[in-house]
Amino acid sequence: MSVYGIGGSTIEAELKKIRPKAHLANPITKAEYQARMNKVIGLMKVENVSALYLHAGTNLNYFTGTKWNASERMVGAIVFLDGTVHYIAPQFEKGTVLDFMVVEGEVHCWEEHESPYLLFITLLVKKGITDGAVFMDETTPFFITDNILKVSSSYQFINASKVINPCRMQKSKAEIAIMQVAMDITMEVQKAAARIMREGITAKEVEGFINEAHKRYGIASGSYFCIVLFGVDSSFPHGVKSPKTLEPNEMVLVDTGCVLHDYISDITRTYVFGKPNDEQTKIWNIEKEAQLAAFNAAKLGRTCESVDLAVRVVLESHGLGPDYKLPGLPHRTGHGIGLDIHENPYIVRGNKTVLKPGMCFSNEPMLCVPNAFGVRLEDHIYMTEDGPQWFTEPAYAINNPFGI
Repeated sequence: MSVYGIGGSTIEAELKKIRPKAHLANPITKAEYQARMNKVIGLMKVENVSALYLHAGTNLNYFTGTKWNASERMVGAIVFLDGTVHYIAPQFEKGTVLDFMVVEGEVHCWEEHESPYLLFITLLVKKGITDGAVFMDETTPFFITDNILKVSSSYQFINASKVINPCRMQKSKAEIAIMQVAMDITMEVQKAAARIMREGITAKEVEGFINEAHKRYGIASGSYFCIVLFGVDSSFPHGVKSPKTLEPNEMVLVDTGCVLHDYISDITRTYVFGKPNDEQTKIWNIEKEAQLAAFNAAKLGRTCESVDLAVRVVLESHGLGPDYKLPGLPHRTGHGIGLDIHENPYIVRGNKTVLKPGMCFSNEPMLCVPNAFGVRLEDHIYMTEDGPQWFTEPAYAINNPFGI
């Protein structure tokens, strides 16, 4: 069975055709990391807050280039108005922190029996900050903030998203360039995955192929995530416990992405393996119409919620919904993307964030028909001075998703 790029090939044949592409993207430079630091310090001055704590994770990575996963041990950095960065880490991890560090700063260490929370307060006091407001990375675990407050109650810890979000939400040209290569790779993987579809293939087989295909394109870590759903399973947005095998004339939903220089791709395609029926075609076409409505509503100066509302208008005109009711769209229209697969800005009702150049977000108004199937077409948008641009071209038709 082979119809417009769906089926007709094999895993071996598709893997053999792949040539690396990851090398086409350049990593973020040290100069850009420093520019990010300068921007956030400027925002701190406007807010009259003298210190910012960045916890291990993507915020620490974004501003300092230091890649570190959060754990039960406190690892992070304090940024001060004078431009200095002071890292906090266990003594036995000092060498590794120095190795990962891009933006230089002194590393202050604590032994296993000592308190990193006391060390945190000591560093503030040494900088002359003995009370008042301190910005805390919102991803900081409660146990850390709680233990710091037990050392000293002289400070007011406030959510640092007020200064972090304006930096991270508006991507630079370098960030968008990395994401474009990652998206291009995942789109090619999506096309190849469609070609290997056959009756009886399992979701696990497709996931394994997608992981290996990403590796062949130069993504050493393979797939960042992968969701493969057939038939009724596709009506559950994030999958089921025991995915079924593929049967003729069923919906196929493939949602996957990869990580390139720390930035994430994320693309979903839905199509029918075989001949689509009238109901499948109807819902697929409404999904495409809703996705286009979201794109057209994404104008500079408008709010994130206006994009979501534009989608709801289309769906209700077809008798779907309203709101989150099924058949219809059970979740927000989209999410921001960058170092995190889900980050600000969120395309959802109530979000008054104004769209600005550099913002990147998904456009995925998934439609779920209970006990039948689901359709999710997911592409991403980046905002330019001239308005919205697609990272990847939207799907063409239910029986020809890639416009062959």
